Amino acid sequence: MDQTEQKMLAARYAIDSLIESGSIFSGMKIGLGTGSTAMVAVKRLAECIADGGLAGIRAVSTSFQTTLACEDYGIPVYSLNSKEISGELDLTIDGADEISPEKFLVKGGGAALLLEKIAAYNSGSYVIIADESKIVHSLGTSFPLPVEIVPEARTSVIRALMATGASVVLREAVKKAGPVVTDNGNFIIDCKWKEPVNPAEFENFINSIVGVVENGFFTKKIPAVYMADREGSVKKY
Repeated sequence: MDQTEQKMLAARYAIDSLIESGSIFSGMKIGLGTGSTAMVAVKRLAECIADGGLAGIRAVSTSFQTTLACEDYGIPVYSLNSKEISGELDLTIDGADEISPEKFLVKGGGAALLLEKIAAYNSGSYVIIADESKIVHSLGTSFPLPVEIVPEARTSVIRALMATGASVVLREAVKKAGPVVTDNGNFIIDCKWKEPVNPAEFENFINSIVGVVENGFFTKKIPAVYMADREGSVKKY
């Protein structure tokens, strides 16, 4: 199976397994992630709702992409601040850019890391869906770590991150002149280190830099991971 097929298999398997096990049930408050893998999961969840197997699902979206998909599929979307949600989710389902042996994550390739982390860290349970290419030995040395920053702090934040030994670039938009602008009106800078760093320490350190809004290390909420491989099997770990 190629990477796209693995994503589709893992997402459908995860949703079906979570429903069969009772981990997804009617009336749940579910955070829905962003990106190609998450979109497959959103579609499968919508199919299960349409089939009558689930009712009263209340979704919290992590991006404009996810909100539009939920609207297309008929999944009700709420703010995390709404009375129906009250700032807490039962479950968040998302993809990842990298997954370490400790199940620490790098996320933010789709520039939605801020809302993805807010959803994940305010969830009772956290599920990550992935293909086998996302499993790595260490984080931050292969796939760049995204950092969302206030535009006015661009130069000072880049200087502080370069002092840690990182190579840092401002993410440029595709089919738009200039930098990527997040759903929150901020910039994304991408960081990469030659040698492995401690993700848990760096998650806290990077967020302490004035002008940083959030970074793509996810270490404070360990997820259940559903991973599909090229042989067509899915493992949960």
